Amino acid sequence: MQTSIATVSLAGSLAEKLRAAAAAGFDAVEVFEPDLVASPLAPAQVRALAGDLGVRIALFQPFRDPDHVDPGVRARTVQRLHRKCEVVRELGCDLLLVCSSVHPGAVREDGELAAQLRALAEVAAGHGVRLAYEALAWGTHVADYRHAARVVAAADHPALGTCVDSFHVLSRGDDPAGVAALEKVFFYQVADAPALGMDLLPLSRHHRLFPGQGGFDLAGFHRAVLASGYDGPVSLEVFNDLYRQADPGRTAVDALRSLRHLADLAEPGTLPEAPSPTGWAFVEVAASEEGSPAVTGLLGALGFARTGTHRRGEVDLWTNGGVRVVVNGRPTRARAQLSSLGLQAEAPHALAQRSRELLAAVVHRPVGTGEAEIPSLVAPDGTWVQFCGRAPDWSEDFLPVPGREPAAGPRLREVDHVALPQPFAGFDSAGLFLTAVLGLRGGELSEIAAPDGLVRSRAHCSADGAIRIALEVGPTSGRLRGRPLASGHVAFRTDDALAAAAAFAAAGGEALEVPENYYADLGARFDLDAGFLDRLRALHVLYDRDEAGGELLHFFSRALSREFFVEVLERRGGYRGFGVANTPVRLAAQRRAPGD
Repeated sequence: MQTSIATVSLAGSLAEKLRAAAAAGFDAVEVFEPDLVASPLAPAQVRALAGDLGVRIALFQPFRDPDHVDPGVRARTVQRLHRKCEVVRELGCDLLLVCSSVHPGAVREDGELAAQLRALAEVAAGHGVRLAYEALAWGTHVADYRHAARVVAAADHPALGTCVDSFHVLSRGDDPAGVAALEKVFFYQVADAPALGMDLLPLSRHHRLFPGQGGFDLAGFHRAVLASGYDGPVSLEVFNDLYRQADPGRTAVDALRSLRHLADLAEPGTLPEAPSPTGWAFVEVAASEEGSPAVTGLLGALGFARTGTHRRGEVDLWTNGGVRVVVNGRPTRARAQLSSLGLQAEAPHALAQRSRELLAAVVHRPVGTGEAEIPSLVAPDGTWVQFCGRAPDWSEDFLPVPGREPAAGPRLREVDHVALPQPFAGFDSAGLFLTAVLGLRGGELSEIAAPDGLVRSRAHCSADGAIRIALEVGPTSGRLRGRPLASGHVAFRTDDALAAAAAFAAAGGEALEVPENYYADLGARFDLDAGFLDRLRALHVLYDRDEAGGELLHFFSRALSREFFVEVLERRGGYRGFGVANTPVRLAAQRRAPGD
């Protein structure tokens, strides 16, 4: 598959965009006209730079409003086309994107429109240029791909074909099956988008996403395009305000990752096959010298015991029931934060190879004598992801601490989920990493009114629910700088949250204090036994119930830092959610008692 990206999808100058696309590994680029107009580089210099970087220019775009009922306007359009075709040739390509008209003077009779497009194609052919006619979803007369194809067929000129764009098809709810029957597809653009209730034009100009970040069935669309016989580049045209503010190199890597992921979804086996992770091996908490006592004190109050120390020191293993937590005391700037996720995998090296094909950053960690080799990656937010096999067991890297057993009391069953705070511009990037690299499925986006602004959250889960990772991003300005207060945490699952909360308090643990108003409201919303409600209140345990009657009981520790705290939860009756209804209460409580 040839890959391409429109320069409008990236931040920076035109030269910076070309360098980012080339560094990521794209084969080609579309040059967006405003990028060229604002550049000090002449078209021939842009061509030379692209050639030096090893990327070709596949398309120049856009040529807008090609048709008009006014003969005078049509004459000016022809002159404009002559000049743009000269630019196309100076850029070293032969394809110009032509958008369907969106103005009131657009031609509304197909025969006349075909005649005008044929005349323009004849002008372009004189320059050695082809025209790819695209139906904009908000076009005045031509707004869907079938209509555009009929007009192109009626024009019947070898220099005139169509451009199909997933956004303009799928955002309208059109059936993409007919794409497979199209003839003369000159170019293929792809973009995803979220399910937002807004007009198509602002959705298109500000909120497009890379494949895998939105809700379109792009795999089906991709198969339909290829079935048409199209064999040119697959090009990303993504208008997104955040991408145009982010580092272009990182955005370009995300973009290419999304195309490789799309290719594998459309035709499984395109990437190396590997089974998805099957569960949690461990979570790792990095703690500074100052923060380490607070972390180990919290774990001790939760019933964990220090059962191992790493062969090379400064890293300890803490266990409770089926849960293993690694505490890394090597120098770190963070007082306490989740630093690594250990995932159990049947074929860790195959999974790592697949991840490399998806452009995940690979960590080359030193492996000492007798230590397990654990393939490791770095997620976009800097969190390590480590793939652990069953033999040799990674825990054998730790020397046992004699006589250390977990404290008496309720045992923890497993890691239920982790939540990772994200910078504002990194939310979609992290989601794509979880989807494409780890094979998790993104759930619905939740927007939560927090004391300092809106918090966005989305959970990503494996098909069997064994792995759950929630991403959270907070306000765009102010002291939180895009990270919700104390948003990074690990949630442990138990069979009895009330008993676990009582044992935690008896061991000196500090639960996050929940206000009385919450329990008064809880009693009004749910028909709870008075004694049960009193126990929730006394232990600062929160409660939720889903429509099927499933229940969630959960409590939180006080935050040890702005990026780390612990949740303990109990799921009853098949409850699968995350207690989102309680999140505003938790955030407000953490604001009153912030971590250090």
